[in-house]
Order: sequence, then C-alpha cells, then structure tokens
Amino acid sequence: MASACILAIDQGTTNTKALLIDGQGQTLFRASAPLDLLQPRPGYVEQDPLALWHSVCQVANECVNYAAANRAPIAAIAISNQRETAVTWRSNGEPAGNAITWQCRRSTPVCDRLLEQAPQIQSLTGLPLDPLLSATKWAWVFDHQPDLHAQAQSGELRIGTVDSWLLYRLSGGSVHATDHTNASRTALLNLSSQEWDDALLGIFDIPRAALPVVKPSSGIFAECQTIPQLAGVPIAAMIGDSHAALVGHGRYENGTVKATYGTGSSLMMLTPSMVAETRMLARTVAWSAPEDTRFALEGNIAMSGAALQWVGEFLGLADAAEGAAALAATVPDAAGLMLVPAMVGLGAPHWDSAARGLITEIERSHTAAHLARAALDAIAFQVADVLEAMESAAGVELPVLLADGGATRNATLMQMQADIIGRPLHRSGQEDLSARGAAMLAGLALGWWKSPAELAALPKNIEAFEPRMSAAQREQLRRSWKLAVRRARLHER
Repeated sequence: MASACILAIDQGTTNTKALLIDGQGQTLFRASAPLDLLQPRPGYVEQDPLALWHSVCQVANECVNYAAANRAPIAAIAISNQRETAVTWRSNGEPAGNAITWQCRRSTPVCDRLLEQAPQIQSLTGLPLDPLLSATKWAWVFDHQPDLHAQAQSGELRIGTVDSWLLYRLSGGSVHATDHTNASRTALLNLSSQEWDDALLGIFDIPRAALPVVKPSSGIFAECQTIPQLAGVPIAAMIGDSHAALVGHGRYENGTVKATYGTGSSLMMLTPSMVAETRMLARTVAWSAPEDTRFALEGNIAMSGAALQWVGEFLGLADAAEGAAALAATVPDAAGLMLVPAMVGLGAPHWDSAARGLITEIERSHTAAHLARAALDAIAFQVADVLEAMESAAGVELPVLLADGGATRNATLMQMQADIIGRPLHRSGQEDLSARGAAMLAGLALGWWKSPAELAALPKNIEAFEPRMSAAQREQLRRSWKLAVRRARLHER
C-alpha cells in the first residue's frame, strides 16, 4: 500500500486543479478542469457557482480514482481558492445568483458612496477601499435585491467567499465557515481582533447572520459528506490562493517576499507583526493556525496574465494568452511601446479604480509582436511598482523575489522581471504552489509536520534568474512606464 496523501483542491479563476500530495511533500497525481468567465456587460465579471462546484467534484473524483487504483488512502482535504469573489446562496445550497468575481468593478458606486468611511475601513481591515473587496460586492447585491437582504437578516441566505461556498457544499450544508485569510480580504474582518466587526457590518449594511464562522487556516473545518468516495474525510485546511502560495514556497523568515503570477498577480511580504497603516499596500493575515497568526503586507494587481489574454483576443489569436506570449517572444523588446493594462482600474500601489488601459509611444514601425511584448513587460513593471512600495513601507531593500504561478513558465517574463527590479528572482519549479501550501497546512493539522521549520525542510525546486540589464536602461524604462501610468489615470490627464 502507498503512503497516505492529502487531496489539495485549488479553485482558481480560470480552472480548478486538484493534487494528491504525500507526506514527503511530493505530488503523486494532478487533475484540472477549465472554467468560464461570464461578462454580461462592460465591467461585470461573473461565474456560475454550480460550475465551480462541479469542477471541484470532477477533479476530486479523478484524484479519488487514482488513489484507489494505487491504494493511497486520502487522509484529508485542503482547499485554496480565488479570493474576494463573492458568492450568495440559500440555506438549501442553491445559488441566489452568479458569483461576482474579484475582477468585477460593478461595485464602484458602492465605493464612491462610502468614500468618507474609507480611512476607517482601511484602519480596521488593513485594506484600501476598492471594488475588489467582497463586502462591496455583497452591498451591491443587497442594493439591487432588497429581498435578499431581508433573507440574509432572517438566516435564510448565506454569503461567503469561494472557500466557504465549497465547504458548505462538501459538508452537505452542515458547516458555514471561512478562514482568517479569506475573511481578511472581505473588508468585514477587524484585523486586530480577527473577528467580524460591527462597525464594518454597519458601514456596508451586511447582516451578521448570513456570514460564516471565522476559523484558523490550519485545522479541522468539517467532514466531507457529499462526495461518496470521500465520505468522512476531514477538510483540514482552507486558505486564499495567494497566501497558500506563500506557505508553499517553504520560507518563513520575516521579510520573505513572493509574487504569484496568474490572471492577476499578488505580492506578499511576511512581517514580524501587524504593521502600521500604509496607504499604498494592504495589511492582511498571511495564514493562521490555532494560537498562531502570521501577518503580511500585500499588493494586488488586477491585470497581469489577463493583459496577455486581452492582447491575444484583440489580435484574434486562437489560443489568446499562449498565442500572445509566443508572439512576444519573437522580438527582443517592445521597442519603446508601453501598455498600461488598467482595463479594470489600477490596484496597488495606486488604487485608482478610475484609471483605464492605455497604449503609448506608438510608432509606425511597431508590430503586433511589439504590442504582445509590451503586455508581457507590463506584468514586470507592475510587480516592480508594488515591490518598490513594499521596500518603502518596510524600510529595507529586499534581496530576492520568490516567484510562482502559471505565468512563471515564461522565461522571457522571468528574465525581464529580474532585469527591471535589478536583483535575483527565484522561480519555483514546483507547479501548483497554492495547492501545495494548502496541503502543508492540512499536514500540520493532521500532525504530519510539527512546525513551520519542518515544512521549510521539505524539498524545493528553484531556478534563479540574475539581472542582466544596465542600471541606466532600467531607469529609463521605469521612467517611461511611470509616465504611461500617470496618463492612464483619468483624473491626471
């Protein structure tokens, strides 16, 4: 018989993945299912909650079949998930509408209405007020469907992020809970008390009765009841995907910085405690276990891999994102072309929801390949902006950037990133780091590993990229980029 394993589910924006991970941290099997994004009108981005659930069932069953064939018992389930996406459902488990994804900007009017409360919101939650946040999306729902607000008050309606939606379905509706990391991204959690905050609930007019219970990321949430082959298996970890990737890197010293490159991107830096307020960055829970909570600084970028996707679609390429990446690799640089992918506004460190996408410095000699390369470069420029803000807030120069996520497979992007930040970048060679991080936390809950030090000792696979660009060229590119960003911000035109 093979050793026991953990079923790690990573429910993302464009696909759901599942891994079987053993006690040595090795991946035994991997399954994936694609997902659709729904865009009913400009600025609106949705997903079908049942499609999310069915994708989880599909990949989980593939893993179960592999585990059964190889006599590898599944000891626990771990969940990592796309964050801020807001789900609303009834107590019988039926959705009350489509999930409003983290990319959706429909709640901009809610943010405009609450602008005077923005300083208080950021002080309590660590988060700049932005349509990204889950609470703004639920407030929008209740503004437009008052009957749902009444149902939320009476306990007939449930609201939660994707982790709590999946937990509710997995547990057969018996447990409505979330973890500290996902809760910390809603704008309803008091970062100091780590509980839902009455003042915040009042600001957004969110009924407490509809919200999940908040628990540590590592710990037993419930037992699976609705997937027959997994009946009785504990759900032993839940954590937001970016936080999970930080765990998965296996470096836990204060000052560690990682960047996750996906549809959007997230940079996260571990801090020794909850830091003082900073306007440009979010403060958040990195992860939690019973009696132990780690904090972090974070900067979120809405359009990174999505920028390549947009260019590919704009150019009519068959496989939009991959096609644009391949096209970008055919030229050595963007020949001065700058693309600011602010199609849904700008996140950290600008937090400007009014900004819009912009292409500058266009010349007759520019080609489609230069546009694709400018989209690729824009990912590196945006990450560099957030890293610069982190260094300023922390008062240190960070020696290395840890990189993970699907887009890190692009060596051109990784080299450009090292060049534009002027320091080494370490690319994780371990795929699906978010799922791995969730599995590591589940292993802690099971007692497989006793401490973060044991997690840090698990094998790593890292490839280093050293900067090659001259300081003068780097500074010139950064100046051109910053000028383009200023132009993209509507109120600065």
